[in-house]
Amino acid sequence: MKIEGRTFVISGGASGLGQATTEELVRAGGYVSVLDMNEDNGAAVVKKVGADKARFFQCNVTDTESIAAAVKGTVEWVKETGKPLGGVIPAAGISLPSTMLDRHNNPLSLSDFNFVLAVNLTGTIDLVRQVLPHLAATHPVGAAGSLEEGERGIVIMVASAAAFEGQRGQVSYSASKGAVTSMTLPMTRDLSRYGIRVVTLAPSLFESAMTSLMSDKVRKSLEGAMEFPPRAGRPEEFATAARHAIENVMLNGTVIRLDGGMRMPSKL
Repeated sequence: MKIEGRTFVISGGASGLGQATTEELVRAGGYVSVLDMNEDNGAAVVKKVGADKARFFQCNVTDTESIAAAVKGTVEWVKETGKPLGGVIPAAGISLPSTMLDRHNNPLSLSDFNFVLAVNLTGTIDLVRQVLPHLAATHPVGAAGSLEEGERGIVIMVASAAAFEGQRGQVSYSASKGAVTSMTLPMTRDLSRYGIRVVTLAPSLFESAMTSLMSDKVRKSLEGAMEFPPRAGRPEEFATAARHAIENVMLNGTVIRLDGGMRMPSKL
């Protein structure tokens, strides 16, 4: 699919990997509906990429009505610009590390577990499901602008290396990202008849607001598990992978690891 002249919905689009993807798609000629909690960050991103190419909608992905309002605003914006929907990228995510039993023998907090799933899993599927009726109603295009292939768009979900090798304290995070990974193929099969592809990207250690809270010791330990390059991934490297997933019609029903050959160690 050509990015140029199409509109993409990105949650968490005003920071980290989501922001990098917003900027990459705009550079490629796309339009982005930026969904995020932080109004200041949202305004800053829109100003950076151009108010004619991006529109910010404050959105809490744990609130289905908030998502509905953002999707409704996006659809109205699409009607204004005449730039049809091309896809949805639910990139909002959180991590609340906690072991099953803490040092005082207290069990994992169920409320924390549910909150991580609410953002990373339910927030992902809720945004996707609310965008899909509008994406499925979009006029199909072929790889070269023809109607031959009948492609309407793409869903790009965000998992993590923790879906495969969760570390100590990552039960909640791994559960949420493992579920996103597992949804990829059945979602692909559900949506194939509509000409909508599904790809999941699974980054390992990447520079983001989440990883910026790590101590130097923890960061160095994780970087030591990287094969090559021996460093954290950069947001723009995630963004270029998302761009390629959009542009390459043969990428479908798959989970792509972005990890520099890293396999997460059991503990730091």
